[in-house]
Amino acid sequence: MSVSLSAFQQRIHSIVTDSNLNPKQKNLFLALEAESHLPYMDISEPVVKAMDEGILCDMFEGHAPFKPRYVLPDYAKFLQQGSEYLELEPAKDFDDAINLLTIIYHHVPSVTNIPVYLGQLDDVLMPYIGSLSEEQIYQKLKRFWIMLDRTLPDAFMHVNIGPKDNVVCRTILRVDAELKQIAPNLTFMYDPEITSDDLLRQATANICECSKPHIANYPMHAASYGDKRFGIVSCYNSLPLAGGSNTLVRMNLKEVALKASSEANFLNEVLPQYCQLMIELINARSAHLHEKSNFFKGFLTQEGLIDESRFAPMFGIYGMAEAVNVLLEKESVDGKYGQSKVANTLGHQISAKLAQIVDESPVKYGLDGKALLHAQGGISLDEGVTPGVRIPYGTEPDPVTYVQANAEHHQYYTSGISDILTIDETVKANPEAMFNLCKGALQLGYREFTANVVSNDLVRVTGYMIKLSDIEKFAEAGSRKNTTFLGAEAAKNTGILDRTPRVVSMETSPTYS
Repeated sequence: MSVSLSAFQQRIHSIVTDSNLNPKQKNLFLALEAESHLPYMDISEPVVKAMDEGILCDMFEGHAPFKPRYVLPDYAKFLQQGSEYLELEPAKDFDDAINLLTIIYHHVPSVTNIPVYLGQLDDVLMPYIGSLSEEQIYQKLKRFWIMLDRTLPDAFMHVNIGPKDNVVCRTILRVDAELKQIAPNLTFMYDPEITSDDLLRQATANICECSKPHIANYPMHAASYGDKRFGIVSCYNSLPLAGGSNTLVRMNLKEVALKASSEANFLNEVLPQYCQLMIELINARSAHLHEKSNFFKGFLTQEGLIDESRFAPMFGIYGMAEAVNVLLEKESVDGKYGQSKVANTLGHQISAKLAQIVDESPVKYGLDGKALLHAQGGISLDEGVTPGVRIPYGTEPDPVTYVQANAEHHQYYTSGISDILTIDETVKANPEAMFNLCKGALQLGYREFTANVVSNDLVRVTGYMIKLSDIEKFAEAGSRKNTTFLGAEAAKNTGILDRTPRVVSMETSPTYS
């Protein structure tokens, strides 16, 4: 007997019968379908129109958010006090600490249903090493690393280490270079007052091996948070520790520029207009989470691992390159983003204007009443528009010119900005060049240094990791890793594999005193 299915039922049927999805992945997609059929929260007609036109995007977080986008629990506090809800005693030794972390990770939500923040792990674990030898620590952390990748196979999941030199920090770098897994993602905090060149060299040598870690400018991030309590999560998102992000909404600057009649009209009228619509959308989404979802009545809040007041919305932008090029064309000015001083200067002016607007626009649920400006790294459905403030794929100049063109943007984006430099494989024979390029970029004002090496199987897409070998097999065999399908889609739609590899040598690296 044939059965007539509604459009909704057909989508459900296609998910449950998809041969490339495992049961957990099917559960995730089924949940997303269910949530997307709830009525959208109340927003004005101008906001609806801006979303329909592709100017504003809610990042598919759902029509009625019931969990924050990103959550950053205080794991050190958790290990010290245990958990009444999880019936766990405080950790007494290294094995206890790893076991407790393994348990709580499965109770920390995010937009992906997998925790995006695993902690500042060297700080969290150092109090429990006791008399363990370096080899014992290595064996335990290696097993832990393998467990994370196999049970939480999502490359938005993120570990932080540094800036202090310690055995856990160095061992994690050793294990990560050896295993070359997509998960967990990794950020190394660098502070020139604390971090030795030797430790930074180990981190940049790792980039040559496996395109990890990100190198974060610790003093720059810490200055954004008066209490210095923050973490880097997901791709490269800087957020308050014991808090997180309640929502991420983004704006397509290319589409906003197309609405403007001139550069002045864009900066003074059109951009501020759409920013206010974006604030309305942010407020609607965060209000539903804080006021209706009951999320903040859970054990993470009750046991003091998160604080509702430390959650803030992320005010994301992308398409800076295209916006600048559109505006210059309207002014009949020659110049291309990333290639000319006039274009780069206009881009910096737009970033400064955005930072001013965000600072002057209070939100209902923010950090000290404010949102956090973010250079959003794009999604796999984006076509004809470049992530964040990056230079378009295939047009990238040499790494030094790239850094000099974009460094001034980094001061404005409190909750994260990332330029992915694509480096030719010859750097593997000259790892000192990667060290010099990284150090010079941070000294120039980079908030985050990130690089891919083209011969590596492990590469970054926006900030999350994929393996090229997984993409090759995905269409026929699927993948146990939750982010492979996003990478495959991005490779098809957004040209991530068209990034131009550049040679970097010690002679051309931007080292500064």
